[in-house]
Amino acid sequence: MTQRPTLPPLEALKAPSLSWNAASPYSEAFGDVYFSRENGRAETEHVFIHANQLPERFSHWRETRPFVIGETGFGTGLNMLCAWACFERHALRHARLHLISTEKYPLTREELAQALEAWPELASQTASLLTQWPAAVSGIHRLHLTDRVTLDLHFGDTCERLALLDGQVDAWFLDGFAPAKNPDMWQPELFHTMAARSRPEATFATFTCAGIVKRGLKAAGFRWQKVPGYGRKREMLAGRIDTPPLDGRRQQTPWFTPPAVKPAAHIVVIGAGIAGTSVAAALARRGLRVSMIEKQAIGAGGSGNQQGALYVKLAAQTNDQSRVYFSGLLYSRRWLENLDPAHRFWHDSGVIQLALSEKETRRQQRFLGNHSLPNSLLEGKDGHSLEKLVGMEVTAESALFYPQAGWVKPRKLCEHLLSRPGIRYRQGEVVRLNESPQGWLIHLASGETLEADQVVVANAQLANHFEQTREVPLQAVRGQVSTLALPENVEGPSSVVCAGGYVPPAVDGVLTFGASFMPNNATTQVEDQDHLSNIDELRRTLPALATALETAGVDLTPANLGGRAAVRAASPDKSPYAGPVPKADAWQQDYALLRKDATRVPAVAGQHYPGLWISAAHGSRGLASAPLCAEVIASRICDEPMPLEAPLVDHLHPGRRIISALIRAQ
Repeated sequence: MTQRPTLPPLEALKAPSLSWNAASPYSEAFGDVYFSRENGRAETEHVFIHANQLPERFSHWRETRPFVIGETGFGTGLNMLCAWACFERHALRHARLHLISTEKYPLTREELAQALEAWPELASQTASLLTQWPAAVSGIHRLHLTDRVTLDLHFGDTCERLALLDGQVDAWFLDGFAPAKNPDMWQPELFHTMAARSRPEATFATFTCAGIVKRGLKAAGFRWQKVPGYGRKREMLAGRIDTPPLDGRRQQTPWFTPPAVKPAAHIVVIGAGIAGTSVAAALARRGLRVSMIEKQAIGAGGSGNQQGALYVKLAAQTNDQSRVYFSGLLYSRRWLENLDPAHRFWHDSGVIQLALSEKETRRQQRFLGNHSLPNSLLEGKDGHSLEKLVGMEVTAESALFYPQAGWVKPRKLCEHLLSRPGIRYRQGEVVRLNESPQGWLIHLASGETLEADQVVVANAQLANHFEQTREVPLQAVRGQVSTLALPENVEGPSSVVCAGGYVPPAVDGVLTFGASFMPNNATTQVEDQDHLSNIDELRRTLPALATALETAGVDLTPANLGGRAAVRAASPDKSPYAGPVPKADAWQQDYALLRKDATRVPAVAGQHYPGLWISAAHGSRGLASAPLCAEVIASRICDEPMPLEAPLVDHLHPGRRIISALIRAQ
């Protein structure tokens, strides 16, 4: 039985040791150049672009899914930028390109810029890449280079990364330093994993003719031939794989087998909060027609507060949930910068998680001991440095600081997302969903019926009110924020400060703080008791601010506060749901054996409602999870590589609780 791929540690990656010959970088560790000093771009065009027949294939590409290129070794990015430029020259207007590249030793942004200066004709592509270039931390980093071109950077060991890839490739750039200089990469495992991630008739090209490469490719099922090399290199290899092997990863988890790809031209999204609007925008970016249906108003629920914190709270020992949220935080940060570079409805003020108890102090110390993340993403802070970050006295002696996190105006963000071309918004209450020969019938309370090819349910705690979603467990959680107009001589914190609640920097002279947390409560009336709880939490989190307010004559009582209450949705395991809706009754029957013996896994693929999806249970961290979950759903609908490692995509699956309940029944 094929083993489930193991996720590597969440950690910073080492930068390469470089020397430079003019603009050409040289790897001291591998003793090799990143590209030809004579003409690196011409070499790339010959070895990878033309040997994979990309100009011809791009010009004839009429699939609704993107053309996918996989690369072993991103290096300076020259190969990917050349593929992008070739796509722009030859592809039809509605075609899309998806680039996947692994890299164990990512260059810094400054090193990339220096290396790519040699190719001014690629300046626009280079600028987009550099703007979004992520920190060197293991995982998948999705960059939207344009609406038609996406780049997934898989940072880490190549074989490890490809084993975790959930997606299929049309053309391979088999690159990396020469086999004699980088033997760890050129292993049989690499070629077998490439084969398993290939589509039928996928091609490859590589500069090397080494025997280990020819034998490995042949053993994995690739046909190869020698073709003329570039420059002084007489020969190179190119070829294809006709029929890739079946991917055996689903033997242990057949229930998570993705549903068959279903044609989608028109999709209905239910719910206009951050979960629904981010899905709608992700689908519209891919050229699909979207109808957004909302019962109340845009951002009427938990997404309607004046401010929301873009933050995460990671487990001391990394688990799947932490990986999802951390990836989501990094994705949201790039996504927001793309959407709103002027920072009209968000700000990267940073987020500080105070340690206000010995228990939290120990937890944060364990976290720092278990992780080696770049300081640009996360670092521990002591009391003195905290006061500089917050802008006032802080009683906590330590904290975690997330420099790239911050705050967002959620409703403004939702409105901006729905302004994208291709999205039609309408108010209405969906009361029933029925399958139809064409897809789905969406019945409204008004008596009107809409038709759609597919449906995404994203209406928070109401998401399981349909017959098809009733077995998706959701918990309503009431949260109330308090607001206060600040006196002229009092300022709020400089960064978002979190402890039991959160206090972001003031906006337009108004301080927002809270939020209360009341599970199994779906009321939305503003309550004095919640204000009192928020005041207590403000005094505990930022006592200096509370004192300054009272010294300025502010009476910190409910009567002097504004506020808003809304209902969030949570799952029992506190991770979001993002994926296809399972047919719960069928799962109970098909996997009943798990009740007796969890090792007896029936070889039956999980049954799902065709074209029905859900994004829900984002709780209080939806700004960090919903945009990435939207990519998970849109990628699956559009038959694209996934933005998360395969085990993390499974972790988000809406049917996971059915399986865990069956196993617990033992």
